Amino acid sequence: MDVLREFLDDLKRRGLTQGHFLGFLHVLIGRRIEKADGTLIANGLSWRDLAALLKRVRWDKMAVTEIGLNPADLPPRDRQRYWYMAIVQAKVDSPQAVQAGDLFAEQLRKVGYVVGAPPPAT
Repeated sequence: MDVLREFLDDLKRRGLTQGHFLGFLHVLIGRRIEKADGTLIANGLSWRDLAALLKRVRWDKMAVTEIGLNPADLPPRDRQRYWYMAIVQAKVDSPQAVQAGDLFAEQLRKVGYVVGAPPPAT
């Protein structure tokens, strides 16, 4: 989990998720992410695990505005539940999320990460 935390810290530092929050969620949930040297970062996270991780790294709760959510409409005191509800409402399996994931994956490739293909559509 330390590699994943370092990855998220790098994304924050570089500002790579700004304007790509839906793609960010889609990639973390449904795709394999590696460093350029082949070190595994993530092989897809469950919604619950991603919510817990976003809570631990204190992700900016205003990021949900990018996907059309109002932070005031999400659980204010339980940050893990806040993120879980945001992920549920983001529709991370929609065609728009897949497209956003492809765009975000390209941003990651530019800075040296390897991102796998999206999961097959059901």
